[in-house]
Amino acid sequence: MYNGCNVPFARSYLMNEKIFTTAIHAGRPEEGPSSLPSVPGIDLAVSYRAPDAATLHARLGGETHGFSYSRYGSPTNAALEEALCTLEGAETARACASGMAAVHIALLLTGLQANDTLLLAQDSYGATFALVDTVMRRLGVRPVFVDATDRASLGAALAEHRPRALLVEPISNPLLRLCDVAAAARLCAEHEAQLIVDATFATPYLMRPLELGADIVVHSLSKYIGGHDDLLGGIVLAREEYAEELRSLTILTGGLLDPHASFLALRGLRTLPLRMREHCRNATIVAEWLIEHPHIAVVYYPGLASHPQHAIAANVLPNGFGGMVAFDLQGGNEAAVLHFLDKLRMILPVTTLGGVASQILYPARTSHRALPSERRRSLGIGEGLLRLSVGIEDPEDIIADLAQALER
Repeated sequence: MYNGCNVPFARSYLMNEKIFTTAIHAGRPEEGPSSLPSVPGIDLAVSYRAPDAATLHARLGGETHGFSYSRYGSPTNAALEEALCTLEGAETARACASGMAAVHIALLLTGLQANDTLLLAQDSYGATFALVDTVMRRLGVRPVFVDATDRASLGAALAEHRPRALLVEPISNPLLRLCDVAAAARLCAEHEAQLIVDATFATPYLMRPLELGADIVVHSLSKYIGGHDDLLGGIVLAREEYAEELRSLTILTGGLLDPHASFLALRGLRTLPLRMREHCRNATIVAEWLIEHPHIAVVYYPGLASHPQHAIAANVLPNGFGGMVAFDLQGGNEAAVLHFLDKLRMILPVTTLGGVASQILYPARTSHRALPSERRRSLGIGEGLLRLSVGIEDPEDIIADLAQALER
């Protein structure tokens, strides 16, 4: 793995180890003092000495092993990057200051420039939509939105627009629509487009997009990977051919992740498979309860037989259907939604997801507020829609809180 520093870390202790084992051990240092720490530490140094000036200069250029200046990389970041490369099957990675910083770097990594077309899933995360529709558009990039759940529409759009890149989410935010990443990758290869996958909702526990043919993968580390709502960060992972440019972009834009946050993300990663297993289990139980409630109009969850893509979900998500559930309140409007949110006692009404505690938000006023109201409506993000990140509490307690808040 090339992380800009070429420092050796543990990759695999067993030839066929499972993700639960890999998550615990990946990223441990393999070389160093005779007494190696069992947990990588937080290295706060801004600059690093070398045996001589020539070695320092070679490190700055990425031509030899070691660290030189923390904007170029740090031991703590390198441990996190290596661990996630192992889980994702990537060959290079860079930890970024936020999930949106990672999305921005990933877009730049494709070589997008003025007059290029960028194809995006029409129900992309609201902040991704805003980034593309403002910053990237001002740079001359032409965004085109497409229904990434429809293979025929996706193929037609790729053939018509010949984009430099396609950006998709395998499980969309907030309506949990599925994009068949393997099929999208085949279409991108046919039309010479690069495929970026924002796999934040999926995590490496549910899907490894690079193995399915994706070129670049991004995660918000703040969500499931961190898992405890105590860090802000993102990461870009890719194949070896992107390594030099990825290193250069993160150095020049200055958006590398802080070592404290890297340490917390790596700590969270250790329990990711265990947490995801419980998130998926609880989400299925909660979704099945919600679909029977008289005050709920629609429940969106790929694990339900009523989900229009349930058969696809069963094929592409063999380890579970994710920890996110969305639902529309019956006859819901903003006043009804706010009343429901204010009645919750345990579930947290906060603007994030993927933590150990159950969390809920109102997409129309939070995650997707950057979208014009008519666009939200066209995507199915109505005034009564809520997005629930199902935590790892006892599912009976989650349901009890929902039940009392739904009482009228």
